Amino acid sequence: MTMPLGTGKGNWSQAEIDANFKPTFEGRSKTMYSTANALEGAIKKNYNFTGKEKNIETHLSFAGGFGSRFLPKANNSKMENQTITSKKVYGRSLVDREGLKASSNSQGAYQKYLKFPIQKCVENYVNQCGRITFGDGSGILGRGDAATNVTGLGTEASPYLVIISAASFKDVNFEEKSFVQYVTGLAAFPVNTGGAMEGGDNLTNLLEIVSVNVATRQIGLIGVSAALAALAAGPAVVPATAGFCMQRSYNGEPTGLGKILMASTGDDLYGIDVQRRWKAGMLDGGGSGILTDMINEVFLERSHVFGEEMNMIVCRYNQFQKILAQLEEKKSIKITNVNLKGHLGFKGIEYVTSEGKEVAIVTNRFADADKVYCLNTKYINRLHRPDFGWFDEDGTVFLRTTEDEYEARYGGYWENVAVPTAHAVIHNLAL
Repeated sequence: MTMPLGTGKGNWSQAEIDANFKPTFEGRSKTMYSTANALEGAIKKNYNFTGKEKNIETHLSFAGGFGSRFLPKANNSKMENQTITSKKVYGRSLVDREGLKASSNSQGAYQKYLKFPIQKCVENYVNQCGRITFGDGSGILGRGDAATNVTGLGTEASPYLVIISAASFKDVNFEEKSFVQYVTGLAAFPVNTGGAMEGGDNLTNLLEIVSVNVATRQIGLIGVSAALAALAAGPAVVPATAGFCMQRSYNGEPTGLGKILMASTGDDLYGIDVQRRWKAGMLDGGGSGILTDMINEVFLERSHVFGEEMNMIVCRYNQFQKILAQLEEKKSIKITNVNLKGHLGFKGIEYVTSEGKEVAIVTNRFADADKVYCLNTKYINRLHRPDFGWFDEDGTVFLRTTEDEYEARYGGYWENVAVPTAHAVIHNLAL
């Protein structure tokens, strides 16, 4: 479509605004989504997941037969199917209609005006994807400390003040302006099953985070919650079996490393029971500090079990600092981004395996503070439904709301898929 703005004459119609949006912002958004950090860049992203579900044939043993003196008896491979279903993961951006119209007589002004809300929407989406990647699929952000009484009225003047337990608190999970929901009836920590959201899938009981005090683990919330109101009136505490999830998202998020790497006997992953050849390596640090010998142990153990070495170590900054202090060599290496052609890669610090292989050690703000994740990123994929990105099936990216503004919707339907046996985690480490 020929744009009248190219000559600097006239204003764009709504159709022309829509036509220019995707060429201008779709590529930038996808690049941001695929390169947010080293781990995101290493996870292969596929955009052709179709059908109600995907069944991946998974072999859990060798096949055939072997013998020396006589012709051996053969047997079939132990085989099961991974069942992959997509999860709905959305982002929404609001754009003032007057501002959009005011910037529609200049392509430069149009792009400049939209850049901020579009960028912030994608940044928030990528941020939440990072949280999901290290989560367990439940969407639980943190639990009550079962010790400090709730205070406040849930109003701007007097927000509900809630203390999150030290064991479940992760500062990056709680961001001001985010909407969350109160969840009760959770299983014993750290298992986040069995809960129920106050208000269910309705908007009535959404709570806006208005403050986060990292030092005290206190969050401030405004909104309607009969449960929190009763606790504040008691006064009483938020029990350890209650917490908060992202709005209307409980048990609806894609599978994360928190489930993939910590699943044990009695659990299942993608419909396959956890077993010897369908289980990540786990090393309990026993509350001690991380040692390079622990990393050596899990690398050697996974190489023995899986037959292939891992290629990335991910941890939060506190564990990274301790590892860094122990390494004799701190060489900078490149980490290839598998989603972008010609990408030079991120910089990282290397760990050298027993086979002389260089493995990047990188930080991630969403990693649990007491864990070091040892991954083989070749066996982590993100399967998306087609047309992931900005929604435009209605003929426009910009949809009118009930106010004098437009909204744009970003995201799609996807699932993280991993072979657990390829990875390991060192957990219960000193902070």
